[in-house]
Amino acid sequence: MKRKFFIAALPLAALAGCKTVGPDFAAPQAPAGSYAGTIQSGKAPVAIPGQGPQARWWEAFGSSELNALVDQALAGNQTLEASRETLKRSLEAARVIEGRSKPQVNAQAQVNHQQINLNSFGLNGGALGFGNPEFTLFSVGGGISYDLDLFGGQKRAEEKALAEAETQLRETEAAHLTIAGRVVLQALTIAALNDRIAVQKELIEEDQRNVKLTDAKRRGGDGTMVEVLSAQGELAADQAALPQLEQARSEARNLLAVLLGIAPSDLGPTDFSLSALTLPKEVPVTLPSELVHKRPDILASEARLHAATAAIGVATAKLYPNVTLGASFMQSAKSPDDLFRTSNTGFSLLGGLTAPIFHGGSLKADKRAAEAEARAAAARYRQTVLEAFGQTSDLLAALANDSRTVTLRGETLGIAERSLHLSRRSFQVGNSGVLQVLDASRVAQQAKLAMLDARSKQYIDVARLYLATAGGWTEPAKPAP
Repeated sequence: MKRKFFIAALPLAALAGCKTVGPDFAAPQAPAGSYAGTIQSGKAPVAIPGQGPQARWWEAFGSSELNALVDQALAGNQTLEASRETLKRSLEAARVIEGRSKPQVNAQAQVNHQQINLNSFGLNGGALGFGNPEFTLFSVGGGISYDLDLFGGQKRAEEKALAEAETQLRETEAAHLTIAGRVVLQALTIAALNDRIAVQKELIEEDQRNVKLTDAKRRGGDGTMVEVLSAQGELAADQAALPQLEQARSEARNLLAVLLGIAPSDLGPTDFSLSALTLPKEVPVTLPSELVHKRPDILASEARLHAATAAIGVATAKLYPNVTLGASFMQSAKSPDDLFRTSNTGFSLLGGLTAPIFHGGSLKADKRAAEAEARAAAARYRQTVLEAFGQTSDLLAALANDSRTVTLRGETLGIAERSLHLSRRSFQVGNSGVLQVLDASRVAQQAKLAMLDARSKQYIDVARLYLATAGGWTEPAKPAP
């Protein structure tokens, strides 16, 4: 009997895996063309097309304090911890689907105490001189079942699960990259605010000197109260700007602490300064054809497209018949001592066929829905690539414009400082009034602040360009078998 069953099942088993329905996934073609706004000028910093930034791209700023902050965030950020645990869950879910495609083996054992109701069989135990029999039955055995997966539905389900795990892997990489970038940008923001506050305090000191100067001139009979009030007004305006800057720095510090995974009260000193950071002379930028194979948000979108493509195969396989093979083995006896005797052996063999006949069109609708989702995933992938190219092009243009702005702001500052110097000398020899000095001082102050803003924007745009073309932090890994 056993031999005949397995001989009959061999042709069906040979069919297993012979056909996998649904489209096979092919990675989208790398786009042609280049970014708009590629820098041609030799003015530093310049973009160098190639393989792109190194994994620890923030080290290009040459700050050990900044490097330590990024490392602390990558180790302690709670969003990253949640992303890593979600990745583990996705990998285990893929293993669940993979395990279902293999033979399923189960063992069982039970003790069953029962009483047989003879009356239900038309027998009267009392009339026969005995009541309903009562006994205990001991059983031990097991079974095996295997889905032949004739049309590859299980294979497509496994493919879909692995693609979904790949999606989460890429999202975890993107989360690491995002957190590192946010820490760098926040540190640069704090450095710019520190410098801005220092300049603002210098302005206040200069305003205080101007107030004393105008008041002294008034007392000496060479000045007027109008000049004193003008100087006092500028002092009050600059003093009023200081609390707002300090509030902005406090908020930036609090956000940095959150990124590091600590309470704001536990954050140490953040005495950063842009002058203590190195502005890279060259910024390596990933080529467009390589960006789609490196940037984690694009890779995550590609993995979603892969999962959606595999889902078509899962839905298509449901339209076809399916065959399941199974066998069970059982030893049963009224006494544990007799449990393993040959005479107490029982087994069963099973070959089952399931074929869809009528489901009200739901199976075909499910397939059409999967196809629509795949087309939507393809559109989202293309949009992600376009947005990445657009972002990179914007930052390449910003890199060039920032260099020009810093140069022009530097020239403006030099002119303003020279004008202030000449105004002071003219005032000292009596050729001009104090208001002219105050005006020149105000122009020089504003030029200095504008120069600081231009430099801070240049640092931030360089960091954003690194971030736009950098790869993921974690190494790509396939779900473990």
